[in-house]
Amino acid sequence: MQLIVANLMVSLTMSLTASLSAASSAATYYVAPTGDDAANGSKEAPWKTIARAQTAATAGDTIYFRGGNYTYTAGVNTCATRTDTVNAVTLDKSGSDGSPIRYWAYPGETPVFDFSQMKDDCRVKGFNVVANWLHLKGLEVTGVPQQPENHLNHESWGVWINGSHNIFEQLNTHHNMGPGVFIKNGGYNLVLNSDSHHNYDPYTSNGAGQSADGFGAHIKADNPGNVFRGCRAWANTDDGFDLINAFSPVLIENSWTWSQGYIPGTRISLPDGNGNGFKLGGYGGKYVANGVKHTIRNSVAFNNKVSGFYANHHPLANDFFNNTSFDNGIDFNMLGIDENGKPVHLGNLRNNIAFGGTLVANMEGTDNQFNSWNLPVSVTAADFQSISNAGWDAPRQADGSLPVLKHFHLAPGSALKNKGTNVNLPYKGAAPDLGAFDD
Repeated sequence: MQLIVANLMVSLTMSLTASLSAASSAATYYVAPTGDDAANGSKEAPWKTIARAQTAATAGDTIYFRGGNYTYTAGVNTCATRTDTVNAVTLDKSGSDGSPIRYWAYPGETPVFDFSQMKDDCRVKGFNVVANWLHLKGLEVTGVPQQPENHLNHESWGVWINGSHNIFEQLNTHHNMGPGVFIKNGGYNLVLNSDSHHNYDPYTSNGAGQSADGFGAHIKADNPGNVFRGCRAWANTDDGFDLINAFSPVLIENSWTWSQGYIPGTRISLPDGNGNGFKLGGYGGKYVANGVKHTIRNSVAFNNKVSGFYANHHPLANDFFNNTSFDNGIDFNMLGIDENGKPVHLGNLRNNIAFGGTLVANMEGTDNQFNSWNLPVSVTAADFQSISNAGWDAPRQADGSLPVLKHFHLAPGSALKNKGTNVNLPYKGAAPDLGAFDD
């Protein structure tokens, strides 16, 4: 026994020593639009490109990007065909557990990765992330293009992910011709306090606006742990959050989505833009036997063209806990599908609020209790401190978290306070409040 303990202590000491050594040897590099890749990467002599920084970086290192525009005119590869894909930035060098490679904005500055000048005549990935244990923070990604003469493809992508254990924090992805942030595959990725907005794919082969989501996850089976937390999606032509073809569970929490399905910045409907706030699964409207349950909680959807919270023909019941939906075409739409391909209503709903628009659809047969529509009261504007749909895109707090608003927080005397049930989420008072905010 003493030998076992001694060996364990030696192992722990070696592990701690290795961790401390890695931490002490971690390097910090700098990149700037005015830099030079022949420089040494110091603050005084920064590099010019992220590609140069990646060649030097190892696990535990931090690369700071100074503010300004990083403009791209071509991919690192070329289009073999008009239906090929090119990558503008490829991150393929991994960090390690506890020692990620950090690609961070320099504090107080905004590095803008602008891909709008690219003329590659095929699909484009702005950031092609195929490594593990990376942490991207504070980067702005914009302008990922489609070419107007090429209608052979679906979307391009702002940030395309096929890796695991990565963090994408405080990203601002906008005005891309496809989704802002898209998880193709991998597990335990966290998209944290990020925005994706005004994305529009006008040249997509199956219709303008069909594929430009704010955030998407189409992951394969056996890739758990993907989370969207504290994120906002607005003014995207397709959906705010889209989990169609996600064969591993995804969690969305503390997130907001509004104004999907229109030409960005207008109320002009795009016929091919789906226009849902949160689309939780669905597998293209076909029944699959290996579908998985997704969870959405403490989130808000409003002013979306079709549905705020949508089951999208999912084959099993997802969890919808403590959400607020208002002024959507339909606030909560639980249209599912059974093993025979027939419509069925599926969902587990607790502590939700629907207000304005069509409150619910396809709800009969679902497991729904302790929601605003289950109560013997009428929900009115007086139940809330504010019912404004303005200001949701206000600047984030210093730590990147969502702005503090009064909108749709319950008024002190509301009949919706303390009317929920315990779903293992924190709450104040005798019982959970209904809706996304428990004050």
